[in-house]
Amino acid sequence: MNTIVRSAYNLCKSPLLLPIQGVNTVRGGEHQIQQCRGIRVRVHNGNLEQALKFMQRKMQSSGIERQIKNLQTHHVKNSEKRVLARKKLQRRIQSQELAHRIKVILADKARCVLTGPVRKALKFLSWCKMDS
Repeated sequence: MNTIVRSAYNLCKSPLLLPIQGVNTVRGGEHQIQQCRGIRVRVHNGNLEQALKFMQRKMQSSGIERQIKNLQTHHVKNSEKRVLARKKLQRRIQSQELAHRIKVILADKARCVLTGPVRKALKFLSWCKMDS
């Protein structure tokens, strides 16, 4: 959390200008410039921990924390980009596989619950509804 707070402080201290993606100016392919917004937090009764927690929640909800994490501090080589992209893809695929496994397990559990007399009663009820 300290690195996030330090980064946020440095980000708010210096007026960093960011390009707005997808918005073209009159001159053509250039981007408009927007100054970063800061977050102000009041410290009540000297309770700095509470203020830091509140600031972190505020940063997460506004998306500033994501911007700070994605802020490029050094040049990333193409080989590093490929490795990072491969790892990201593997994480996404693994997440999808785990979601599929959980879905199958829940479906099996639901099927197991509906066995025996309960299942027969449900079949009978559905049969009665079909005739009427």
